[in-house]
Amino acid sequence: MFVDYAKIYVKGGDGGNGIVAFRREKYVPMGGPSGGDGGRGGNVIFVADEGLKTLMDFKYKKHFKAGRGEHGQGKKMHGRSGEDLIVKVPVGTVIKDDGTGEIIADLAEHGQEVIVAKGGRGGRGNARFATSVNRAPTISENGEPGEERWIRLELKLLADVGLVGFPNAGKSTLISRISAAKPKIADYPFTTLVPNLGVVETKNKDTFVVADIPGLIENAAEGAGLGYDFLRHIERTKVLLFVLDTAQTEGRDVLEDYQVLRRELEKYKPELLLRPYLIVANKMDIPEAKENLEKLKKLEPGKVHPISAVTGEGIEELIEKTYELLKSVPEDVWTEEERVVHRYKKEEPPFIINKVDGVYEVTGARIEKLVMMTNFNTDEGLRRFQNAVIKMGLEDALKEMGIKEGDIVRIKDFEFEYTE
Repeated sequence: MFVDYAKIYVKGGDGGNGIVAFRREKYVPMGGPSGGDGGRGGNVIFVADEGLKTLMDFKYKKHFKAGRGEHGQGKKMHGRSGEDLIVKVPVGTVIKDDGTGEIIADLAEHGQEVIVAKGGRGGRGNARFATSVNRAPTISENGEPGEERWIRLELKLLADVGLVGFPNAGKSTLISRISAAKPKIADYPFTTLVPNLGVVETKNKDTFVVADIPGLIENAAEGAGLGYDFLRHIERTKVLLFVLDTAQTEGRDVLEDYQVLRRELEKYKPELLLRPYLIVANKMDIPEAKENLEKLKKLEPGKVHPISAVTGEGIEELIEKTYELLKSVPEDVWTEEERVVHRYKKEEPPFIINKVDGVYEVTGARIEKLVMMTNFNTDEGLRRFQNAVIKMGLEDALKEMGIKEGDIVRIKDFEFEYTE
């Protein structure tokens, strides 16, 4: 089954906790702090693999979690890092943040990889907090939580040439003629339900890849028919072939068909109309097609190539003409946004405060991370948290909002009673 869209959950491994420990050996007086650091959590890494052609694997498995880091130990022994989770995806997969729609990565080449969920760093053990003033600290950090998010995977086929046309225009018959692809062919609309790829060979043994895109209809860019689901596969093609039913066997006007196809591409992505193209006037074995062929030639001089996908008329000439046009196209026709390998997150405010039912709810990645990594079981850990909050400006912000003695402040699952 061909699947070109998936929504999945990814989570980097949590960092291991640092610990509080002291050397207690018989002949080592005042051994000092020896708590080790926790290990780093594993990353979730997506890698492009040319051996995969579909997102089928993500249809049944939706959650991907990397290993968590081990906790630190005494004698300054650090915890082992969590194992990275390597996930293979087809070449041409675009990864987007499901919440924002922002592109995280576009894996357009074999072997390209990207971290989609970073593992948390390990918490520091008390050995890390020893100073000349405090030689026996009783403070340690919890491990940092791993990054988690819902992401969308969108597969855009990598093909040199895209066949664009209405249902029953003859695209499937054409690709079966010019390549070894064997699509389903029948005399009813939407026979092609998935994109088909075929490798075409010229008379000089040069090759190029053609994609047969399921038939478009009017308003496909708004979701009508099957076009919306598969328009993305046209984006990476370098040359477009508009395949038209020149004999008008479906009762539609061939000139109107051509204009509708161009309008749908323009509505979906205007830059697609800047791609080199040919008009393939199909079904020339039917007598009614000849008059319409002349109309097309007047509309687009030099762009129209008559063929019959059924009889093979004009097929070899079309292959050679398409390859010549393909050779004239620069190697890279994608926009800068499409070629992005990774886009880093924008700087976020350290916290946001909302008053809900008398409770001051504080959110934000930075403040939430501080809470999760603080060990509140020790007085030193609590004092360190209070100092960090003051430096961050949270206390001043709460005062500006009118917080009073005894009011409740909630950060994630923790609640604190405010005191001056």
